[in-house]
Amino acid sequence: MARPVRRRRICFEPKYDSFAPCGAKGSEQVLLTVDEFEAVRLIDHEKKTHEQCARQMGISRTTVTEMYERARTKIADCLVGGKTLCISGGNYALCDGSAWRCCGKKCDRARAAAEIEGERKEDGIMKIAVTYENGNVFPHFGHT
Repeated sequence: MARPVRRRRICFEPKYDSFAPCGAKGSEQVLLTVDEFEAVRLIDHEKKTHEQCARQMGISRTTVTEMYERARTKIADCLVGGKTLCISGGNYALCDGSAWRCCGKKCDRARAAAEIEGERKEDGIMKIAVTYENGNVFPHFGHT
C-alpha cells in the first residue's frame, strides 16, 4: 500500500495560468501543476537550494527534486515544441503565514497576519461588542 501524498505548501498561486507562443492558435497544451510551478519559482527565481525549497514547501528534498525535474521537462517541451503551458491543479495548500517553516520575512501572508495582529494590539485597548438600546447598554447585559 502506497503512502498518502503530502500536500505541498505554496506561498501564492501564479498570477498567470497559461503561456503560449505568439501566433500559436490551437497548439497542444502541457499541464504544469501549481506545486511544480512553486518548485521552479523557489529554485530558479528565488535561488533557493532544493533543501530550502523542501523545507518551505513542507516536503522531502527528493520529492522537490523529482517535481523540479518534471517541471523543467514540461517547460522545455513547451519552449522547443511551441506548445501552450497551462498552470493548474496539483496537491497543494496555500501558506497561511503561520508555519514556522514558511518563507518568513518575504511572505505576504505572514506580513498581512502581522499587520492584523498589530491592529488588534493597537494602543493596548481591547474592544468588545455589547448589546444596547437607544445608545445605552442593555440593562441585562452579562446577566442570564
